[in-house]
Amino acid sequence: MAIDIEVLESTKKRLRIKVKGTGHTFCNVLVDELWNDDHVEVAAYSIKHPLVGVPELIIESKGKEPKKILQDGIKRLKHANDKAKKEFAKILK
Repeated sequence: MAIDIEVLESTKKRLRIKVKGTGHTFCNVLVDELWNDDHVEVAAYSIKHPLVGVPELIIESKGKEPKKILQDGIKRLKHANDKAKKEFAKILK
């Protein structure tokens, strides 16, 4: 799966990006994980058209760069994914 990210807005407190190549599944998981950061004031996404729309992710923060919040959230998701992958591999042998 190829993901293409387009930055629409980037300030010290707000990040707005388009995440082409994804849909509700990825965005729901990512937004849910972003809310685990205490600096998050807003973490949400929208897709304007259900069939051809591109997800737009918005992160607003208090005291931490939104790009850092996104980076940290992705690292946590990767770690959780790697752990789940190992556990599934155990039962699929």
